[in-house]
Amino acid sequence: MRRYPPIADHGLVGDLQTAALVTSDGVVDWWCTPRFDSPSVFAALLDHDRGGFFEITAAERDYTRCQLYLPDTAILVTRFLTQQGVAELLDFMPVQRPQLATDRHRLVRIVRVVRGVVRFSLRCCPRFDYGCLAPRTVVEGGTAQFHGPGTDLHLQVTERFVLRQDGCGVRADATLRAGESAVGVLTACDCSDPSLEPVTVEGAFEQLAETSAFWHGWLRACGHQGRRQAVVNRSAITLKLLTYAPTGAMVAAPTMGLPEQIGGERNWDYRYTWIRDSALSVGALLDLGFVDEADAFRRWLSDRIAEGKTPFGEPLQVVYRVDGNPDLPERFLDHLEGYRGSRPVRLGNGAADQLQLDIYGEVVDAIARSHGLVGLGTYEGWCSLSGLLDWLVDAWDRPDEGIWETRGGRRDFTFSRIMSWVAFDRGIRLAMEFARPAELARWTAARDSILGQVMQHGWSPSRQAFVQHYGNDVLDASLLLMPMVRFLSPEDPQWLSTLDAIQRDLVSDCLVYRYDPEVSPDGLCGAEGTFNLCSFLYVAALARSGRLDAAQYAFDKMLLYSNPVGLYAEEIGLTGEQLGNFPQAFTHVALVSAANALGEALDRATQLGRRWR
Repeated sequence: MRRYPPIADHGLVGDLQTAALVTSDGVVDWWCTPRFDSPSVFAALLDHDRGGFFEITAAERDYTRCQLYLPDTAILVTRFLTQQGVAELLDFMPVQRPQLATDRHRLVRIVRVVRGVVRFSLRCCPRFDYGCLAPRTVVEGGTAQFHGPGTDLHLQVTERFVLRQDGCGVRADATLRAGESAVGVLTACDCSDPSLEPVTVEGAFEQLAETSAFWHGWLRACGHQGRRQAVVNRSAITLKLLTYAPTGAMVAAPTMGLPEQIGGERNWDYRYTWIRDSALSVGALLDLGFVDEADAFRRWLSDRIAEGKTPFGEPLQVVYRVDGNPDLPERFLDHLEGYRGSRPVRLGNGAADQLQLDIYGEVVDAIARSHGLVGLGTYEGWCSLSGLLDWLVDAWDRPDEGIWETRGGRRDFTFSRIMSWVAFDRGIRLAMEFARPAELARWTAARDSILGQVMQHGWSPSRQAFVQHYGNDVLDASLLLMPMVRFLSPEDPQWLSTLDAIQRDLVSDCLVYRYDPEVSPDGLCGAEGTFNLCSFLYVAALARSGRLDAAQYAFDKMLLYSNPVGLYAEEIGLTGEQLGNFPQAFTHVALVSAANALGEALDRATQLGRRWR
């Protein structure tokens, strides 16, 4: 077992309430249960020695390994090519009544030999509560019970694996020939619910078929047909895997503490629901035809709006737990080494008490984009939404922390103003289309004031570009969204000049930095990589502006930065390594947006008989 495999060397499996990461060695080194934001039971990803893991791998010292997904599913296949044969490990989590919150979750691991003879080694060593607690372990025949605080893990294996206790963990070995299979099933459940059905090879393959059918059935709703179909499908499945089905909320990533710089301090907990990320994710899924996900998130969002003001006085908090709980105090887990020594490992997220005014634009835009499909909700729901906009009339001109959650003080961020304009623009359209009561005069005045202010103060004559915040000349990749939200035309000369400036200052090959922290301090030490979100936004901006050759080339190059199973972390480092929490929903949202924008632009060019540029 490698001490710290590359972040990119993982696949993701899940059941729409929790998810686990599996390395190409067959090691589950990250799993929180029963929810994304629950304490971990496996966290070797953040501390090799005390985090806990579940390994099933080829027992030989030298072998070749690779990973792939069964097509259009969340079933992960890890292949081992040894000197004596070829074997596969199939990992998945059955999806059963995902809308019903439960403490019971199951990770199914099937090994089968397809050629020759292969010896397997199994080791399971849980550590509860982020590596703080070793379990009380009981081994009885083919079952091992790991008792923890509030949660038990039950490992069941078929007869070819003979379990034996190894400290507070267990191990087993098995030798299989071509056509033979063995199974290990790990069930997490409440301590009061120890009942387990027998595990058989036949039953495991039946669950495999059912899980495959679930994902194929879900993906049939996808409306994207044509270019980059497999890539878009993988991103759609990833976004679905990051959705907590009982509430419809989406987490930013299933992991915490993975560094944006190895050894640095930018190590955040992303296992929560950011209003912005989820709203944009819903928009991407809607573009693909997934209506149920948009409806579920709208209900979750309506509940947050109806709850009223936060402790800080705003209608909405930036980030919540998946059940809507706003309590996310940030603290350090000092007992964890951190990925490759990257400390501190943070639990919770201090961004919860920040003011980020752009979220109101993303919220109202998501509702406006979905209204024709899922309705505006109740009259009370409209009143809550209009109340939010009434509050924004008096709040939009306040300095805030901005989309990147900087910790260097509040600024007059241009992107926050633009998204406030979006909030009023979409709110006015909804009120007029559905004849709803609204302070239209005040909303319209605010919308027009924002436009004038951004054009006057957000534009830098010296840079010939829109800039990060008023009073400076720093460029910001968030402004790549300006044509997408229809604040400016993609052919507007000021926008094209801004695109050129971003390309000169923030683009490295096809990779895009958020901004330059050296000229715009963000209150944190160290550097960061390029942001995959911004890199795909750059592709979409090029496509919308008619620069199709450049857009297509940048998109093709970005696809080369994915890991072997099509997943992206938050950032790309200097030598092409993936950095930050993994996989990140925001990146896959932007990939879908870029694929759609590029496809639409290419279709228009073909219809008009234009030569691509």
